[in-house]
Amino acid sequence: MNTYIKNGLLIGLSTLVLTACSDRLNVQPTQSIDSGQALATEQDVNITLTGAYDGISDGNLYGGGIQYTGELLGDNRDVVFGGTFTTLDEFWRKTITTSNVDVRDTWLDGYNAINRANNVLANVSKVGTANRNSIEGQARFIRGAMYFELIKLFGKSFNDGTPASNPGVPLVLTPTASVTDADYRTRNTVAEVYTQVLDDLTKAEQLLPATQANGTGFATKGAAQAMLARVYLQQQNYSSARDAANRVIASGTFSLATTFAAAFTDASPETIFKIVVTDQDGSNGLNTYYGSTRVSGRGDIRVQTKFRQLYDAADPRGQFFTTVNNNVFTNKFNDRFGDVPVIRLAEMYLVRAETNSRLSSSVGASPLADVNAVRARAGAPLLTSVTLATILLERRLELAFEGQQIADVKRIAGTVGTTPYSANNLVLPIPQREIDTNKNLVQNPGY
Repeated sequence: MNTYIKNGLLIGLSTLVLTACSDRLNVQPTQSIDSGQALATEQDVNITLTGAYDGISDGNLYGGGIQYTGELLGDNRDVVFGGTFTTLDEFWRKTITTSNVDVRDTWLDGYNAINRANNVLANVSKVGTANRNSIEGQARFIRGAMYFELIKLFGKSFNDGTPASNPGVPLVLTPTASVTDADYRTRNTVAEVYTQVLDDLTKAEQLLPATQANGTGFATKGAAQAMLARVYLQQQNYSSARDAANRVIASGTFSLATTFAAAFTDASPETIFKIVVTDQDGSNGLNTYYGSTRVSGRGDIRVQTKFRQLYDAADPRGQFFTTVNNNVFTNKFNDRFGDVPVIRLAEMYLVRAETNSRLSSSVGASPLADVNAVRARAGAPLLTSVTLATILLERRLELAFEGQQIADVKRIAGTVGTTPYSANNLVLPIPQREIDTNKNLVQNPGY
C-alpha cells in the first residue's frame, strides 16, 4: 500500500474523527494521527464505523462502480457502451490501461474503507458490551466484503492456476496511523486473501444480529451469510455455498417481492444488503450509466436485442426495459435517488439451486423448486425440469446488470466472446501510481 493510499486513508480517518463526517473541506493532509486519542469513546468508534459505510458507498465501490465494472468486463455485446468516458469504455472493450482513473480509485477507495474498518476493529474494546458484537461484526463484514471485491478484480480467479502462489492484493489488517517503510506491502496470494475474507465474514455472521434498527443499509447476519455464499461459490466450494444460501432463506428474515419490478424499490423485502441513497447523500452510479435520460441517467449502457432475446416471450423480465431514441435501457435502476442493491434474496435461491444441482442434493428445496420460486415471482412460465445450464441461464436473466457477470464467467471457466476466462485483460491492472510508488508491488501479467 503506497503513500498515495496511506495519505488518503489518514485523511479519511481524520475527517471521520474530527468532523463526524459532516465537513470534509477543512481537513489538512497529515502523515500521522494518534488513533488512541482520536478514538477514545464508543461514540468515536461509531462515527468511524459510519465513515466505513460511507466509504463503501463511494461511486467506485458499492455505489455502482463494482457492479458496472463486473458487467462491462464480462460483457459480450449484450450491451453497448455508448458514453464518452474512456475509462468505462476500456472496461467494455477489455483494453484497460494502467493509468485508468476508475481502476485507481477502486483500489484507493477500497483501501480507504478497509482502513476505516481496521480502526473500528482496533478500538472495539471501547464499545460497551451491549453494542460491541454488532459493531465488530459490521466492521468485519465491510473489511471482508471489500477484500473479496478487490481480489476478484485485481487477482486471478480462484480456479485459474494455483491460488497459493498467484498474487492477490496486499492484506492490511491494522490501522494505518503513520507512514513508514513497513507500509510498502507486497501482494498476498489469492489464497491468503480468500482465507482472510472467509475469516472476517464467518466471524461477522456469528456476531451480527438478524436485523439492524437502522435498516438494510447496515450489515446483518443475513448479509454476512449471503456474502459468504458468494465467496464459497467463487471458490467452487459448493456445499458451503449451498449451506450459507440456505441459512439466509431459512431464516425467514427476507422474502421475495410480489413482482419483479417491486424487487427494485427501496422497500423491497428481498433486499439483503444495499447502499442507501438520499437527495442529500450518496450516489447511484447504476442509475447514472444504465438509466436513460428520461430518468436522470446518462444513457451510456444500452441493452441489445441479442440479450433481450434470451428471455421467454412470456417472461415479464424480458419487457423490463425502456426505449429512448431507438436505444434500450434496463428499468432496474430508474430512480436517481434509489438505493443501490448489493445482494438480493433471489440470488440466494439461485445459489442454492445451482449448488444442489451440482451436488445432486436437495438441501432446503429441489433445484427445480428454487428456480420456479424466482420465476413465479417474476411472472414467468414455470419449468418442468432444470439442468445446470438452465440454472446458469436463470442467473443471467435474473441478475443481469447487477455486477455478477465477470465473476460468473470466471468461476465456470467460460469465455467473454472468444476471450477465455483466464485472459490477462479480464483482470484489472495494479494502478500505475501504486507501482511507481511501491516497488514491492508486482504488476499483473499483460500490463
